[in-house]
Amino acid sequence: MYALLRRLLFLLSAEQAHHLGMGLLRGVGLFAGSGPRQLPAPGPDLSVTSAGLRFAHPILLAAGFDKNAEAVRGFFALGFAGVEVGTVTPLGQPGNPTPRLFRLPRERALINRMGFNNAGAAAMAARLAALGPRRGPVGINVGKNKDTPLERAVDDYLAAVSQLAPLADYLVVNASSPNTPGLRQLQEPEQLRALLTRVKQRVEELAPGKPLFLKVAPDLAPEAVDAVVEVAIEARVSGLICTNTTVARPVSGEHASEAGGLSGAPLAPLALAILRRAASRARGRLALWASGGVFTADDVLERLAAGADVVQLYTALVYEGPGLVHRLVGELRARLAARGVPSLAALASARLPPGRPGG
Repeated sequence: MYALLRRLLFLLSAEQAHHLGMGLLRGVGLFAGSGPRQLPAPGPDLSVTSAGLRFAHPILLAAGFDKNAEAVRGFFALGFAGVEVGTVTPLGQPGNPTPRLFRLPRERALINRMGFNNAGAAAMAARLAALGPRRGPVGINVGKNKDTPLERAVDDYLAAVSQLAPLADYLVVNASSPNTPGLRQLQEPEQLRALLTRVKQRVEELAPGKPLFLKVAPDLAPEAVDAVVEVAIEARVSGLICTNTTVARPVSGEHASEAGGLSGAPLAPLALAILRRAASRARGRLALWASGGVFTADDVLERLAAGADVVQLYTALVYEGPGLVHRLVGELRARLAARGVPSLAALASARLPPGRPGG
């Protein structure tokens, strides 16, 4: 069914198709309700607890799809166990000029240079306040406005957190987008230490104990990953999201040379390498979440085996469609049942490698 719909959607520009999809999801959300709902769960238990947050299963929506928290109910209706909205900046901004989103179908990838286009923190706060009960945790990913000088970037993060922390189940500092000039400089140890320390203090003032994550780039050298991990631990951050999009271009063909961040299948090896390095360095001192190139149940299991508690999806949803999460959840249960494993927790304890049923 989705294969036909995708062919029609791909006749539109990538951003036009995105807006259409978001409109449909807003409509779905109107009928889906907002109260807690349990997905049918025969077989192994897929529930996960990470950084004090409980998820019905390990598949979450990554930031970037719903920048303004417009379709949170719709995404939960698709089966996601958690939804991350944003990136949101203190003030609304239009982002970069269009075209700024490109498909690479042969590679199952996207390139975007959106530039934190969003309606601002106040507009998001109003939407989330009106949302009512949620079916799972909702995270808020925050960044700085494009015209804010880098030396004042911390002020932007504090302003966004001040408006949104009480409405979030967790918060994410985005210092790794390649589409805001200079932003990745904030990952350098001294700047990162100042940023995370101040943001953590503000979160503790407004919402004590609320988890705070840092989203990192996939283009960091191994030693830089080590430094980020140590700074995050020092600043008492809850965990890392590994990773954002890449400026590398392990792709070819139309649109491959477009500026921006690459996501999807070609990102997988880079993101997985960062996850493994972070896990090796953190040694259980941080919660680790995986993002980048996750398409299949085996991809999910591979990330969990590498040290992640949960995974986040974005590009796979574009290529695989609205039934993706339910399919992955079913396949994960089948993988565990085939091995006689009663739960994801037991799988982690047994340190079983990823693989197909019976593998």
